[in-house]
Amino acid sequence: MTTFDEREKGYEAKLAHDEELKFRAYARRNKLLGLWAAAKLGKSGQAAEDYASGLVNAQIGGNGDEAVSTKLHADFTAAGLGISEHQIQREMTELLAKATLDVTGGAH
Repeated sequence: MTTFDEREKGYEAKLAHDEELKFRAYARRNKLLGLWAAAKLGKSGQAAEDYASGLVNAQIGGNGDEAVSTKLHADFTAAGLGISEHQIQREMTELLAKATLDVTGGAH
């Protein structure tokens, strides 16, 4: 195997690892976001956990962040809560930073 082949395999492995970390960070973010939203919606215990799991699935089965944001906004509106898109986006950003640190162990 040539040095070029070894470097290419190393690059591909790093790319795969980075993508896995990114997926795990977004899943973690959505779980934290789901628990935050569940508290706002008055859910606790298993109901909060189920809501958070549903939010993780919304990202996987939908249009990523847009699906998550849309679901949260619809749920907040249906519950009569005045939580804006801006507030949801801000919480998503803050929790993604936290989740990334959680998943990488602070390495990034």
